Formats: sequence, C-alpha cells, structure tokens
Amino acid sequence: MVRMSDTSTTPYRSGFACFVGRPNAGKSTLTNALVGTKVAITSDRPQTTRHTVRGIVHRPDAQLVLVDTPGLHKPRTLLGERLNDLVRSTWAEVDVIGFCLPADQKLGPGDKFIAKELAEIKKTPKVAIVTKTDLVDSKRLAEQLIAVHQLGLELGFEWAEIIPVSAVGDQQVQLVADLITNLLPKGQPLYPDGDLTDEPEQIMVAELIREAALEGVRDELPHSLAVVVEEMIPRADRPADRPLLDIHANVYIERQSQKAIVIGAKGARLKHVGTTARKHIEALLGTPVFLDLHVKVAKDWQRDPKQLRKLGF
Repeated sequence: MVRMSDTSTTPYRSGFACFVGRPNAGKSTLTNALVGTKVAITSDRPQTTRHTVRGIVHRPDAQLVLVDTPGLHKPRTLLGERLNDLVRSTWAEVDVIGFCLPADQKLGPGDKFIAKELAEIKKTPKVAIVTKTDLVDSKRLAEQLIAVHQLGLELGFEWAEIIPVSAVGDQQVQLVADLITNLLPKGQPLYPDGDLTDEPEQIMVAELIREAALEGVRDELPHSLAVVVEEMIPRADRPADRPLLDIHANVYIERQSQKAIVIGAKGARLKHVGTTARKHIEALLGTPVFLDLHVKVAKDWQRDPKQLRKLGF
C-alpha cells in the first residue's frame, strides 16, 4: 500500500538524492540547510567531506534522504582514488542527482568533467543547482544559468530542473526540496520520524572535531588531517540529572613537523579546537561532554592502504 500524504490526496514519495560537484561547491552547506541541522562538515577548505553523510528531510508529503558525497576531483593519492570510487557508486544508487555549481565561478574543466560523467547516467533525473547566489549580481547569475543550460545541451541531455539557491541566505532552499521531492518515486518512509541522519554518532563526532581542527590552519597545513574517536563512554557515578560523556579522540597528521601547528604555542591551538568541537558535539548529542584530544603522526597515511583502512577509508 502506498501511503498518502497528510495534506492532500497526492501519493507519498520517498527516495534518495545526492549532491555532486567540484570540491567546495556548497554541497554540505545545502544538505545542512535542507535538513535544518548540522549533519555534514563544512569548511572553506576543498575536499572536506570524506564520508557519505545522509541527511533526512521529513515532510508531510515525502521523505527525502540526502546522500552527501565527497567532491569528484583528479586524484593524486590512494585516498583520492577511493573517494572518487565512492562518488560513482553513490550515483548509481540514487533516485535524483543534484549537480552543484557555484554562481561566483565560471564553469571550468572540473565542472565539464563531472557533467560528462553525469551524461553517462541515462535514467536518473539530473537537477542543476546554482549555489552561492548571494555572492553575485543578477546579471552574473543570469549568465551562469544560461551557461549551465548550454552545458547539458552540449553533452546531449536536458536538466530536469535548473535552480538558483543560496543556502547561507536561505533563498530558494525550500524550492530545491520541493522540486527534488517531485522527482522521487512513490513509496513509504525509509526512516523513522525524527531521524536526521543514519551516520553513526562516533563518525559525526570525529567529523566535527576535524572541522574545528581545519579552521585557522588552511594555508599552513596540507590537507592531511584525520580524526578517529577511540571511545565514547558515559562517566560513571554521575547523578541522572548531571550526565557527562567522556570522548577520547586522536587527531592524525602525516608528519612530525605538522604536530606543532595543530597543537600551537603552549597547546593554545589544540585547546581552541577542543572548545569549538565540544560545543558542536554537545549540541549534536544533547549532553555535556568531556573531550580528550591527542595529536599523533601516521606517516603519509593518504598513500598507505593499511593506514587508510585503520583510519576508516
């Protein structure tokens, strides 16, 4: 039996959509805006998403499950190759693909490379989402929308929709949800009401720590930070009305010289990372947290299959 939506006699829809695009095209920010909470790590640094984060949008007429993939890019390391494989396998399994293209950057070789790959996927509807519209004027936006339309024609396919959006300014975010929902198959809800993600809490906590660790070291530190949460245990002997969760995590870098950058003078930087991450983790889990962070060297981990497995890739 197909469930009907509460608002009308239109059938209930449910399914998976994923956002693709060059690194830093606004995919994670859009996911967070649609779900209404922080489920995907966002940073000014390209290539920050490493896990497929699913954000779940609950509506009276539908359930939209957002799969957030890493940005497709030209891989330089084994980690890069694995991330690209993850993107392609995700595309093959979703009901709708949203291609994010920033309004403030001209279409480049990276966008064309992704669009060419999308053209190979015949049956799945493809929606072009022009992001970061708050950064451009109406003339520049119009030029970008025409260029995006043209890109589809050149590659022999038509976009199901082309939508300008600003997730930061909350412009047209609801329209993105409406248009993608219309393209989903009819069906029952896939997740219980109230669930916002099926990402394990431990992985989300690790991502929040990594996001905090990336802030402020964009130029000094190559993109070689990984975080593993070793354990999350409720503190024993605490009264029920004053719980405390102990979280022990390791921040891994690739070289000894990077350790000082992450720790900072007299440990000030690491302390700041801990304070920032703890606030986000407490908001996510809804409980006070004691966060114990250690910085460790895992030499050249991005190129070592054994270390990649150990760090969860």
